[in-house]
Amino acid sequence: QVQLEESGGGLVQAGGSLRLSCAASGRTFSRYAVGWFRQAPGKEREFVALISWNGGRTYYADSVKGRFTISRDNAKNTGYLQMNSLKFDDTAVYYCAADEDYTAAPTEYDYWGQGTQVTVSS
Repeated sequence: QVQLEESGGGLVQAGGSLRLSCAASGRTFSRYAVGWFRQAPGKEREFVALISWNGGRTYYADSVKGRFTISRDNAKNTGYLQMNSLKFDDTAVYYCAADEDYTAAPTEYDYWGQGTQVTVSS
């Protein structure tokens, strides 16, 4: 089993940037796909971004394409989500998740972090 812990959330003004980190421990991280998801109050959990185990493939939700960049450093057992040009509607709890399969479906993920709050002020 792998344990995940997000960090880097906080309060930022619209147009600003944040970099979220997802630190992994336990089982080896390198062969897991990593997805980022978010959930705002009163809304369903939604897909944000996905990266394959070797970083060779990435996929983004249309709402964040061109603004967010997903990456990973397997030597550090850490995944990242760089968020630029943040909007008020990006406000949510952000979760990282890991799975052996490359998928954007949250129900398919085996391991989840506790979430980190991102609040964008306008």
